[in-house]
Amino acid sequence: QVQVTESGGGLVQAGGSLRLSCAGSGRTLSRYAMGWFRQFPGKEREFVGAISWSGDTTYYADAVKGRFTISRDNVKNTMYLQMNSLKPDDTAIYYCAVRNLAGLYSKYDSEYEYDWWGQGTQVTVSS
Repeated sequence: QVQVTESGGGLVQAGGSLRLSCAGSGRTLSRYAMGWFRQFPGKEREFVGAISWSGDTTYYADAVKGRFTISRDNVKNTMYLQMNSLKPDDTAIYYCAVRNLAGLYSKYDSEYEYDWWGQGTQVTVSS
């Protein structure tokens, strides 16, 4: 079993920045692909970004391309999501997810391809 915990959410004004962290515990995350998803009220979780086990490959949803950057530090056993130029439409609960595969392969943007999840952290962007 892999356990991950998100942190770094909060309230920020439009145009501002936040950095979310996803810290693993119990075992190393270095052999797993990982991703970020977000959920709006009354909606299904949607894909934000994903990263391969080594950090060499990343993918982003069109809505966040050019504004968000996903990275990881396998020494610290932590994945990050740097969010810049935030918009009110970015307001959501953000979840960290771990896939039981080293590479991203296909369907990396599907929540059903991930095996372990954090509890989520709230991001609120005011206008």
